[in-house]
Amino acid sequence: MRLLLVVFGFLAGVVHAATLEGKAINVADGDTITLLDAANKQYKIRIGGIDAPERKQPYSNRSKQHLADMVHGKEVAANCLKTDRYGRQVCKVWVRPSDCPKCGKTLDVGHAQIVAGLAWWYRAYAKEQSAEDQGRYESAEQEAKNRKIGLWQDKNPVAPWDWRRKSK
Repeated sequence: MRLLLVVFGFLAGVVHAATLEGKAINVADGDTITLLDAANKQYKIRIGGIDAPERKQPYSNRSKQHLADMVHGKEVAANCLKTDRYGRQVCKVWVRPSDCPKCGKTLDVGHAQIVAGLAWWYRAYAKEQSAEDQGRYESAEQEAKNRKIGLWQDKNPVAPWDWRRKSK
């Protein structure tokens, strides 16, 4: 019983739903941003559902730049479901599309990274996504592969989780 209380206590601290809004003030890589809210509190956000190339990995800089072009200096909304082991909020992030100044925050930046061929759909965490998002992300990745967009131009692109494992 004590073990169950410890486990549930841990989960209560890790799994939570929160919506954050603010300005994207930094882009660390192709799947991590820093959000500054109205109270000047900073949040490190890991974009859920994707995994982008690691530093020194092919397409890393392009992935980071693509994300920066979408969000840096712009107002974003982040629907966060958990905190990862590095203390980052794991969130679905939305921004106003650059080609639609009157639109709301309707662009899912994780999905956009996959569509551009600059991130993988992170299947290992698919259970944390809605069935709709699982289908959209999987379909976008397959389309990018078929069209050889971005990192899919390489004959044998290495997924970031494999790259990290080899780097250890």
